[in-house]
Amino acid sequence: MHRFRLFRGKLEGPWWIKNGVGAAAIGIVLIAASLLVGPSWGCHIPAIYNFGDSNSDTGSASAAFGRLPPPYGETFFGKPSGRYSDGRLIIDFIAEKLGLPFLSAYLDSIEPNFRHGANFGASGSTIQPTDAKLFGAGFSPLSLNIQLLQFEQFKDRTKEPFNQAQSSWIKNNLPRPEEFSKALYTLDSGQNDFHFGLVTEEQVRASIPNIIDMFAVAVKKLYQEGARTFWIHNTGPIGCLPFFAVWNPPKHFESDKNGCIKSYNQLAQEFNKQLKDKVFQLRTQLHHAVLIYVDIYTAKYTLISEAEKQGFVSPLEYCCGHLGVAECWQTSIVNGTEVFAASCSDPSKHISWDGVHYTEAANKWVANHIVDGSLSDPPIPLTKSCHSADIPS
Repeated sequence: MHRFRLFRGKLEGPWWIKNGVGAAAIGIVLIAASLLVGPSWGCHIPAIYNFGDSNSDTGSASAAFGRLPPPYGETFFGKPSGRYSDGRLIIDFIAEKLGLPFLSAYLDSIEPNFRHGANFGASGSTIQPTDAKLFGAGFSPLSLNIQLLQFEQFKDRTKEPFNQAQSSWIKNNLPRPEEFSKALYTLDSGQNDFHFGLVTEEQVRASIPNIIDMFAVAVKKLYQEGARTFWIHNTGPIGCLPFFAVWNPPKHFESDKNGCIKSYNQLAQEFNKQLKDKVFQLRTQLHHAVLIYVDIYTAKYTLISEAEKQGFVSPLEYCCGHLGVAECWQTSIVNGTEVFAASCSDPSKHISWDGVHYTEAANKWVANHIVDGSLSDPPIPLTKSCHSADIPS
């Protein structure tokens, strides 16, 4: 959970018959099956448009509310890059896998390049619109509905110069209008809607259906804007974040074998179940669209469960900051001595960067385990997900 103060063969009939799925959903399965046996046509995704929170923010919050200080960005970029990590995020590895450059944040005015997409994700954002209570607790006003408004404006305004004389800058820095329907739309939202401390676990559970409905509205709006390929991440095991499991555990809690808070992970699993059900419903409603549900939870929890086997230290250790003293980058006075919360000597050995966000090494591990489609429903690899654009509308 980010606040500003920090932050998966057979494809066979019975399941769709049993669930009464229409022709649209069956078509999705047939598409997936054809992709798995290896299509003869080429695949090209010209752009990515991302929506989400700090797990995929490449600079929106940093541009809007103040630049992140060192040691953020130290591993890959050598300086703060607007990412809440020591280096690259999952969205960066997705872009690399597709042969695309890293996404510029929509709000970043310093030399942005939107030729191959844009990032509207913002740290601290939620699916539900930010009210006074959420904003007062440090959550971002750039919630998912605002990110959609930004995208709509971006899309509308990029059309204007292409209807006029085109300069070299426009050709090199803005997307082609016809490519919006061929782009990949990635969504990674929901983690911050589990705002423990503001509401009880029971209240969070009760709010999930409404939050999922809001998410569905967002997907439908993107569809109306021409989006046809959606790569949708579920939420990770929030009970395994050191921020909760180590820093702020509930008064009475039961931990699992990895030291994670069971009840928090159960809430995340319930959210993911309802999200997957909603994605299933949307497939029957949004014709000629492919909605790929990506099980980030399983990828991340597998990494946490196999931390030492995969070359990492304990999953509840984190690289930057000092427990009970200072958050990453901050300076505090302890027993009359100034203590600076610097990063560890080797971030690549840690899963958690700052108690909330993952290190580049962990993000790379997770990305490598989702791009092949083995944790996706339908099991379409990232590099073949573009074929929805070839479906006649």
